[in-house]
Amino acid sequence: MNKYVGNELQIYGVEEMRLTGGKGDGMRILQVRNASGLEFCVSLDRCGDISRLLLKGTNMGYFAPCGYVSPKYYDNKGAGFLKSFTAGFFTTCGLNAVGTPCTDNGEELPLHGTISNTPCENYSHYIENDEIHIKLTVRDASLFGDKYLLEREYICPVNKNEIRLCDTIKNIGSNDIPLEILYHCNMGYPLLSENTKVSVPSQEVLPRNDHAKEGIENCLVMEKPQKGYEEKCYYHKMTGKTSVSITNPDIKKGLTISYDAEELPCFTEWKMMGEYEYVLGLEPGNCYPDGRDVMREKGMLKILKPDETIINHIKFEFTEG
Repeated sequence: MNKYVGNELQIYGVEEMRLTGGKGDGMRILQVRNASGLEFCVSLDRCGDISRLLLKGTNMGYFAPCGYVSPKYYDNKGAGFLKSFTAGFFTTCGLNAVGTPCTDNGEELPLHGTISNTPCENYSHYIENDEIHIKLTVRDASLFGDKYLLEREYICPVNKNEIRLCDTIKNIGSNDIPLEILYHCNMGYPLLSENTKVSVPSQEVLPRNDHAKEGIENCLVMEKPQKGYEEKCYYHKMTGKTSVSITNPDIKKGLTISYDAEELPCFTEWKMMGEYEYVLGLEPGNCYPDGRDVMREKGMLKILKPDETIINHIKFEFTEG
């Protein structure tokens, strides 16, 4: 123990709070801070996703115009998801659907599924071996429907600017169910600007559509905000243990996202250079955001058997200099 300190919160720790006012009123937030300058918010009523994240006071993610929105305002029709898409540092998309609204096997599926608008049931946080641990459980299940249980753990070292994420997803029903998940990681200003450098070690890059194909040679080149910009998506093929990185020399800060492509074989780059909608998505997942029906047709849809469990790991490392 540090004899200069009365309480560890002087230097690091987790504080629990609730938002007041607006559409985020009443939402539970864990504000996490380590001793090296990393600070982030875990949104307990939105799947335990990370909403805001700062490195030594510098914002790293994108915060959408809607701001914080409680799940009670969630619109599950078509693209109604966008009305409450805070984006934040990352949003979990799934677990029954990712991407374009569609009808698959007679089931109508909304944009990006429902898990990100599902509150966690229980949570805990503690410090052990100079690491901050946060654990939470999210249940996305219905009568006569699919039944998922997500157990999530974050580990953040006290003296190192990184976050390790471990997700355990289980089918708690008696039927086979589809499983789609995409970690919608959203880079924003000032980390993101026209001077930002992005590295994606892909073996192959495919455009989502003809519009994206027009700029595929510059898919990793960032631009200034543009009025009326139409989003572009690129699908990068990676294998084995891999990492993507983003750095901005203007602020001398960056981020590396590391994961295993055996667990998450699909990587989507979402390039959105619009005015006030200026964001770069770096998104590992087990599917692409074309709709569950398309993934099924291509033979890429993961099916989770009763009691079957999958585990995903992602590490976020924050850098300076």
